[in-house]
Amino acid sequence: MSKAILNVSDLRVTFDVPKPGAWPWTPPRKLHAVGGMSFDVMEGECLGLVGESGSGKSTAARAIIGLAPISGGSVKFEGQELAGLAGGQRRKLGSEIQMVFQDPLAALNPRMTVGDIIAEPLVTHDSSLSRKEVRKRVQAMMERVGLLPNLVNRYPHEFSGGQCQRIGIARALIVKPRLLICDEPVSALDVSVQAQVVNLLKELQRDLGLSMIFIAHDLSVVKHISDRIAVMYLGKMMEEAPSSELVSNPAHPYTRALISAVPVPDPKLEKTRPRMVIEGELPSPLSPPSGCVFRTRCPMAQESCAREVPAKEHIGSQHEVACPFHARSAEAMPLAV
Repeated sequence: MSKAILNVSDLRVTFDVPKPGAWPWTPPRKLHAVGGMSFDVMEGECLGLVGESGSGKSTAARAIIGLAPISGGSVKFEGQELAGLAGGQRRKLGSEIQMVFQDPLAALNPRMTVGDIIAEPLVTHDSSLSRKEVRKRVQAMMERVGLLPNLVNRYPHEFSGGQCQRIGIARALIVKPRLLICDEPVSALDVSVQAQVVNLLKELQRDLGLSMIFIAHDLSVVKHISDRIAVMYLGKMMEEAPSSELVSNPAHPYTRALISAVPVPDPKLEKTRPRMVIEGELPSPLSPPSGCVFRTRCPMAQESCAREVPAKEHIGSQHEVACPFHARSAEAMPLAV
């Protein structure tokens, strides 16, 4: 049985937001971007984080890698606590945890050639390598991600969006990380290119033995690449289960609504199947609802949902859901198969 490479426990991320028009000494408001989420990532596993925009997925990923401050909780990589690490200590772990960002072109320095962009992490973490060895490794990695090595001296603007994302993947993998965090890596790409990049990541994970966190708001993409899926809403975990089980037997009303939004490749079934539309807008993280954060949009909400934060309940060996009324959600919100 594989062991956990990353342990996240009660992770909280808050930001101070000044009140518009307030005096400088007025206490700022607290924006609760991540409100206490816990999960583990096993060796060689891909964990999918899914939820609509504003649910805190990207903020959680940035907190893990050190790009956002951790306000509370614990993040451990192979047993080592990451919260509060000094710059030098955090830099040593840079080769172990890498990230692929959402906007492929904006993530690349337009003044640097592709060869220099991919080589930068390698030079930073291993200065003993000769220029010849660095160039050799860069060209090998470019070929590995589907780029021609003779393009090494070109600049990012000379590549398409899909090619730029491959450059970002090559830059992240050049230092042979143990954990790769992909923050919506295909959301800015065409559908056909999305499939190519997702298949590439899946192949690289298998061949290199990578652990991966794959973030997206499209459940159909996440279920294709992930071994396990965790559903987030307004900074909290709603449900977590193996990919196949979550898709075939969702328990939380929010999960069922997300699955209902995934198109079915059958025109007749797509026309006739019932829809589960979530009413209302996502509440502001500046003033999240009391109790269950999903209660203001949940069709099954009760008075008790406003008073108590639902605890995670095991409904299977690896299936957890944070909803006391999950047993009734299947009857109230049936899914068309």
